[in-house]
Amino acid sequence: MISLKNLTKVYGHGDKSVTVLDNLEIDVATGEILAIVGPSGAGKSTLAQCINLLERPTSGQVIVNGEDLARLPERKLRVARRRIGTVFQSASLLSRRTAAENIALPLQYLGVTPAETKARVAELLDRVGLSHRANHYPFELSGGQLQRVGIARALALRPSVLLSDEATSGLDPETTRSVVSLLRQLRDDLDLAVVFITHEMDTVLHVADSAARLENGRITEQGSLVDLLTDHDSALGRALQPRLSPADPGAGSRAWHVTYDSRTVPADWLQRVSADLGEPVALLAATIQSIDGTSTGNATVGLHAPEPRAAAAFALHGLRAVPREAAAPEARTASAPRSSEELQWA
Repeated sequence: MISLKNLTKVYGHGDKSVTVLDNLEIDVATGEILAIVGPSGAGKSTLAQCINLLERPTSGQVIVNGEDLARLPERKLRVARRRIGTVFQSASLLSRRTAAENIALPLQYLGVTPAETKARVAELLDRVGLSHRANHYPFELSGGQLQRVGIARALALRPSVLLSDEATSGLDPETTRSVVSLLRQLRDDLDLAVVFITHEMDTVLHVADSAARLENGRITEQGSLVDLLTDHDSALGRALQPRLSPADPGAGSRAWHVTYDSRTVPADWLQRVSADLGEPVALLAATIQSIDGTSTGNATVGLHAPEPRAAAAFALHGLRAVPREAAAPEARTASAPRSSEELQWA
C-alpha cells in the first residue's frame, strides 16, 4: 500500500514561494486503483513526481509498505524507489532497443544475470500480451503496444505500487480501454496499489475503485466511486457521470433528469415508478454502469405528473429526480470524451 501524509511541496523561498501541494492526505490500499483528477495547474504532475520521489517533498511522508521513503538518504532511497513502478504519458522507450531490450534495462542496471533477465522479460512480455513483439523496435509498435512495453518495464523490479501518470493520454478510445483493462488485470494478478493520474474523466469509471479531486494543490473531495456516484451533493460524482443526449419528451410531457441516489436502486425502477404514478414514464436516454456490483448512473425520462408527486415517486426507489432545466449544466448537455479541464467544478 501507499500512504501520503501531510504531503507538501513548496517551490521558492520567502515572499516568492509557491505552494504547489498543500498537506495532502491520500491512502491507496493494496489491490486498489485510485484515480486522481483535476484541472490544469492543480498540481497533478508535481504530485506524481513526489510519489516516485523524483521530487523531494518539502514536508510530509510518502509511506510504502510501512516505510517513509521521503526520509531516506539518497543511497537507501535508490533501493526503496524500486517499490514504485511508473508508467508515463510517453512510454519513453529507447529507439535503438527492441521491446525486450527496453524491458530489460532496469534489470541490467541492477546487475541481474543474463539468464534471470531473459526469463523475467519473457514473463513480462507474456503478461502484457506482447511475446510476439519481443524483437520489434519502438517505431514498429502501435501507441497501445508502446504503453504495454512501458508497463512491463515499470513492473520489471516487482514493485508493490504502480504509478500511472497520464498513461492513456493521446490514445484512441479502443486502445485506452485495452490499456485500462490490462492495468486492472495486473492489479488483480500482482496485488498492486495503483495511483492513476488522469485528466480523462470518462476513463475513471472504467479503471478506478476510488477517486480524488485535486484543485489548487489540495484534495477537495475523495471517496469510493460508488459513494461519489450515489451522492447527488458530490461535485466529483456529478462530473464522473456520463453525459446524455436525450430525445424530445413529446408534447405535454416534461423531461426529468434522474440520478441513482442509493446503493439499492431496483433494476426495474422504471416500471415501478410508472406503476406508482399511474402513467407511463418514457425513457429518453440512460447510461447505467455497475461499480463493484452496485448499479450507478443517470437517465432522462419524460412524464406528465406534477413536480412534487413525481420527485417523491422516484425517491421511493432510491432515485433523485429533478426537471431537466433545473439539473446541473453537465447533466443537460452531451459531450464526449471529457477532460477535467472542461468541468465546472461546483
